[in-house]
Amino acid sequence: MKNALEVLKERGYIEQMTHPKEMMELFSQNKCIPFYIGIDPTADSIHVGHFVSLMVAGYMQRCGNKPIILVGGGTASIGDPSGKTDMRKMMTREVIQHNVQAIKRQVEKFVSFEGENAAIIVNNADWLLDLNFIDFMREIGSLFSVNKMLAAECYKQRMEKGLTFFELGYMLMQSYDFLHLYNTYGCKLQIGGNDQWSNIIGGVELIRKIGKDDSYGLTFKLLTTKEGKKMGKTEKGALWLDPNKTSPYEFYQYWRNIEDESVETVLSLLTFLPMEEVKRLSSLKDEQINEAKKVAAYEITKLIHGKEEAEKAQEASNALFAGNGNLENMPTSKIENCNISIIDALIKANLAPSKSQARTLINQGGIMLNDEKVTDVNYNLSEKDFQKGYAILKKGKKIFHKLEF
Repeated sequence: MKNALEVLKERGYIEQMTHPKEMMELFSQNKCIPFYIGIDPTADSIHVGHFVSLMVAGYMQRCGNKPIILVGGGTASIGDPSGKTDMRKMMTREVIQHNVQAIKRQVEKFVSFEGENAAIIVNNADWLLDLNFIDFMREIGSLFSVNKMLAAECYKQRMEKGLTFFELGYMLMQSYDFLHLYNTYGCKLQIGGNDQWSNIIGGVELIRKIGKDDSYGLTFKLLTTKEGKKMGKTEKGALWLDPNKTSPYEFYQYWRNIEDESVETVLSLLTFLPMEEVKRLSSLKDEQINEAKKVAAYEITKLIHGKEEAEKAQEASNALFAGNGNLENMPTSKIENCNISIIDALIKANLAPSKSQARTLINQGGIMLNDEKVTDVNYNLSEKDFQKGYAILKKGKKIFHKLEF
């Protein structure tokens, strides 16, 4: 049986490790190793940006290791400056606590909270909010070099606009989290996205500075397109795991429409399919690669929203692209009167944010109504457009919306 690092390496997750040789020796012993990932509760839902980290946690647990899911109720009071050009808006403790509870329910889709190596969820507000500032700075702050911190990528990009001391403390707090989990739960490893490398190193080095030599860090690849842009951005913004923010159909369609070049990456990183099947599917060429995309979309949607919702989304997608299937699960808007202008219809369907944008889309040939290109910005829909009891609007090649009245 392969150990956790071998599985992660085979699937293409690993980007960097702090002590590769020592880590391979540790995991080759096939012991249960406690590890943690951190999620800042800046919203009441996880989005695709957290997806890879939770998949890594899932694979680590399947290989016999113990996940510690740290929800940053304390660090969210500051906000991680990594990848940010401006200081984050500070949230109240009540909002943070609400978000923590919502995130807990979503994490259960990836890791199990039962069994010998059951996952646990901890909130760093429990130990950070009551820290004594002077004691913390004497014991922890004294072990950090400001010069070294400012050389870290997460702070470099903030220097031009101005980095507050408030944010500078984030690395110290995240590092202290690792130390606390090390002392409390025997946590040996912190994992995170590649943009967390500097913060992870901070925690690993802090533990080693107090005389321990068995703390480690690992980062994994961020999910990006072939242009290097982060995956998970849609017309409406982030691709959320909450069905009230991103419907299962929209979620399915996102993965159904990925680039051909991304198929293997998505199947490897975001599903639990065996690698033999991943290789087979990603080797398909030309039109057949669409079958691999369908599998990816179904498997990922099933993981997040369950089998029933995945099948509904698949049915709706087949109805549009293959001429068969069920349209009931397509995003739908109700209108009171079928005599509505095409401009108002696009806004009602959230296919355009404003009338001027709607006109631009039509003038650029980007809108179809019932498979017919709309060329007249002054066109008014009528009963003839609703002969099936509904009308289908299409934006570009991949975005569909049903109108009913």
